[in-house]
Amino acid sequence: QVQLVESGGGLVQAGGSLRLSCAASGRAFSSYAMGWLRQAPGKEREIVAAISWSGGSTYYADSVKDRFTIFRDNVKNTVALQMNSLKPEDTAVYYCAATTSGFTIATMRSPALYDYRGQGTQVTVSS
Repeated sequence: QVQLVESGGGLVQAGGSLRLSCAASGRAFSSYAMGWLRQAPGKEREIVAAISWSGGSTYYADSVKDRFTIFRDNVKNTVALQMNSLKPEDTAVYYCAATTSGFTIATMRSPALYDYRGQGTQVTVSS
């Protein structure tokens, strides 16, 4: 089992940047593929970025590609999401999540496959 705690959300103007961090505790962090999910009011939860256990492979939703970067540090047990060129439509609660199902097409598409999730951090982008 792994416990996840996010930090770094806040209010930013369109075009600005934020960096979200997630600290993990528990067993075998490096064995989990990790992801950042988000949920905006009235919308379904979606995966915006995912990273393999080694950090060697990453996935980005089309809506954030070339603006967001996910990376992890298996020594410090952290995963982060650097968000640049933020848009009002990026406004959502962002969740750090871990999956035991590996880094696969399925875990790039289905938030339900993430076994553990943090409490979330609010990101608000003003226009």
